[in-house]
Amino acid sequence: MRAADALELGALAARAAAGTVARRALRGPRRPGWTLRTELAQSVMRAVLMRSKQRGGPWLRAVQASLPVQVAFANEVSFEPAEVGGVPGAWCTPRAGRPERSVLFFHGGGYVIGSVAGYRDVLARLAVGANARVLGIDYRLAPEHRFPAQQEDCLAAARALLGSGVAPAQLALAGDSAGGALAVATLCALRDAGEPLPGAAVLICPWTEPYAEGGSMETNDASDFGDRELLVGWAKDTGAPPSDPRFAVANAKLEGLPPLLVQTGSAEILFDQIGRFAEKARAAGVDVELQVFPEMFHDFQLQASLLPEGAAALEDAARFLRTRLPHGPSTR
Repeated sequence: MRAADALELGALAARAAAGTVARRALRGPRRPGWTLRTELAQSVMRAVLMRSKQRGGPWLRAVQASLPVQVAFANEVSFEPAEVGGVPGAWCTPRAGRPERSVLFFHGGGYVIGSVAGYRDVLARLAVGANARVLGIDYRLAPEHRFPAQQEDCLAAARALLGSGVAPAQLALAGDSAGGALAVATLCALRDAGEPLPGAAVLICPWTEPYAEGGSMETNDASDFGDRELLVGWAKDTGAPPSDPRFAVANAKLEGLPPLLVQTGSAEILFDQIGRFAEKARAAGVDVELQVFPEMFHDFQLQASLLPEGAAALEDAARFLRTRLPHGPSTR
């Protein structure tokens, strides 16, 4: 990141933090359940994302790449670069024991930002908590790579893992936001092709209706760090047909999918659509565990090093994976 951009970012964060402290002193917390730490995290992230509307995607990617990542359990895991199915990524593996579970993780970022490097903390928490090897992949991003490039990369990685000897019952898919949608699209593609399905999936604040409007998109706008205008801009950058079920997975046929853990925060703009998706999956006969975290904004799990709610949510995700994926000899 250029020095001028770094200075701009620092000033932006400082102004957001100062404004939050001042407003809180006068009016109290923006939401009743928010600690100062929660409110600072939300306000700084919102300031950066709102600025990106003017500065553009490359600036936001540079910002994201410049941020330090505090990795929990750093001494308990190892990271190793990998290429799976022609898609670059990295394995995160617990140093202790010989984990037989595997997790394929798709990062979020509206299909336009995000990377494995920025998700090392999430990967490490899942790896240690679930005693699993976790593979994060750097699928191609829009707008340079248009739909369905992202879906194709995720499917290719899943097929490569399943073809390498990983038992379907001992593999889970996971992802946050757009990555959660990619996990659903991958499951549906495998099912439709008559191929073996992973044993479970974890959907963290999944983005299931990219063009949703009204409801929580409006009522939770001030509580989240993004808004509908930003999300719609990212959706358009993909070039995806708005109703394509590989993109708007709320339109997908969900019958036959494996057990799902779906997490959402009650203060996020995606709250309504995530609830609708969970209910649709249940109606299709899917075993769904829906967790609603009060007063939490979108993707709060990514702030696990700062917010106890984020750490607790990832611990719950790891528990779900331990429960749903057998730990024994790998047989196909």
